Amino acid sequence: MDWFLQLFLAAFIAFLIAFRAYRKKSLSTSGAVAGFFVMALHFFVGYRFGVMLLAFFYSSSTLTKVGEDTKRVLDPEFKEGGQRNWIQVLANSGIASILVIAIWVLTEGQDKCLNSKDSPLITVLIGGVIGHYSCCNGDTWSSELGILSDEKPRLITTFKFVRKGTNGAVTKRGLLAAAAAGSVIGVSFVLIGLSATPCEGEGSTVLKQLLVIPIATLAGLCGSVIDSLLGATLQFSGLCSIRRKIVGKPGPTVKKISGLNILDNNAVNFVSILLTSFFTSIACLYIF
Repeated sequence: MDWFLQLFLAAFIAFLIAFRAYRKKSLSTSGAVAGFFVMALHFFVGYRFGVMLLAFFYSSSTLTKVGEDTKRVLDPEFKEGGQRNWIQVLANSGIASILVIAIWVLTEGQDKCLNSKDSPLITVLIGGVIGHYSCCNGDTWSSELGILSDEKPRLITTFKFVRKGTNGAVTKRGLLAAAAAGSVIGVSFVLIGLSATPCEGEGSTVLKQLLVIPIATLAGLCGSVIDSLLGATLQFSGLCSIRRKIVGKPGPTVKKISGLNILDNNAVNFVSILLTSFFTSIACLYIF
């Protein structure tokens, strides 16, 4: 009965969120369908995972809509309301979803704290989910706020000034935003975890959970840096002489600025998430 009730609540919450996001144009039709299944899965396995996903989704969706007039001019792929389709939803939640399923199978549905002495594998998997959403949030906040900064961006590999919208370009404001975004994920995990997840062992085990906040903050910053490095080297950026905009594909009217045409934006996000999740997992294993 508890299992059925948890599944019902997870599906109900996911439906309300996905439907509202679709109405607000934060998700396309395919994005809303994919988002429903992803959110239902996260909430079913544990409220901490669902809340981290919501912290990322709502904060990033809100910031996407900030300064839309400016972004419309700078971004050739600008979408009204920042609509995300199913590919973008899975690119930003696929790895975490696999980790969450593994956690559910290994714990047999029991919620566990970060404790490498008691369960090192579970600690690694939970750390991966934390790193995943810290990276996603950090990259989004950095991009959405950095492009609105008055500061001229620099290419992360050469530190030369480049036009706004160039892949791999960073600003101080963008990097600070990435760190702040990671901290939001850490705080959401800790607040829900301390109230809903009992920790076995000494009191120090409970207090140690607070270290998730600085870990997630660092993961948000590192994830953004990794994303920028990949964007500057393996993702093409050029200036279209006709549209006068930065574009992500070479062409006869495009003057190259940086990068190789190997990865697109979704691939860059996927690789940066994968690496950040791995590094965060290792950090959690040794710290907790």
